[in-house]
Amino acid sequence: MTRVALVLAAGSATRFGSDKLSATLNGEPLLFHAIRAARAAPVSRVIVVARPGLEIGDWQGSPSVDVVRIASEALSQSLQAGIAAAARAEGAYVFLGDMPHIPHHIASHLARAIGDGFAAMPCEGGHPGHPVLLSARAYPAIAGLTGDQGAGRLLRQRSDVVFVDCTDPAIHADVDVPADLAQLRGNQPG
Repeated sequence: MTRVALVLAAGSATRFGSDKLSATLNGEPLLFHAIRAARAAPVSRVIVVARPGLEIGDWQGSPSVDVVRIASEALSQSLQAGIAAAARAEGAYVFLGDMPHIPHHIASHLARAIGDGFAAMPCEGGHPGHPVLLSARAYPAIAGLTGDQGAGRLLRQRSDVVFVDCTDPAIHADVDVPADLAQLRGNQPG
């Protein structure tokens, strides 16, 4: 089965106050951690949906890392651009560029669990997190999203989403403001 990973990184990070995806964590940009997690997924390629000018790095080896540049900050348009680039894939993982500590093994668990489901998501403490694995059946519904709307509301309305139990709260840990990044720096694994 052919799957791809999307890394959504087109937003302007207005709540952060500066370019959060280029802010460093463990000596490298925040975005690079998300790309690394996406590359660890069982995928044929990674597609980074990025705003113009955002440095995505140089990634050698497999899976390849491609970039789709969009000027829109609307989450729906970022997701739609990624899905359009992944159109022939039988499934697409959605990673967020501001979530640097996604456990690398989660994507494989989602792939094993999805079956005929519309999507699969990790769930910790009763709350779904990221990444999300969308089946190709989800692509037409994604096309109908608008504004700063991601797939969350759509997935909550469906009964054919598979939830995979997870014990790692990192599936919820995103960076919205500088204090979030400071907290992640203070809670480094290892």
